Amino acid sequence: MFGGMFGGGGGSQKPAQPAGMGGMPGMGMGQGQGQMDPNAQLAAAEQEMEMVTDMFARLGELCNKKCLIQRYADDELTKAESVCIDRCVAKYFQVNREVTDKLAKISQANQQ
Repeated sequence: MFGGMFGGGGGSQKPAQPAGMGGMPGMGMGQGQGQMDPNAQLAAAEQEMEMVTDMFARLGELCNKKCLIQRYADDELTKAESVCIDRCVAKYFQVNREVTDKLAKISQANQQ
């Protein structure tokens, strides 16, 4: 239904992983942090969940506004809408990953 990003279609594009799900060094649970106390782990997990939820909401709003036709002549997505949403999601995650990588490099350079 949504093309390669959500399991349909046979595109060669790999789905991107959002930054909140381990793409940002030091943001995932237990990465480079040694033993965290349970309260700090819970707080980090809650913050990460909020970030992922916010990103998903913004992604849905952005791609729906861009890709979905507002007159509903059909009960399913058209091929054009499906392709547009697939590309929109892929671009969003690609940009998110590139920005995350750039910020991680800057942060790493500042720590040295």
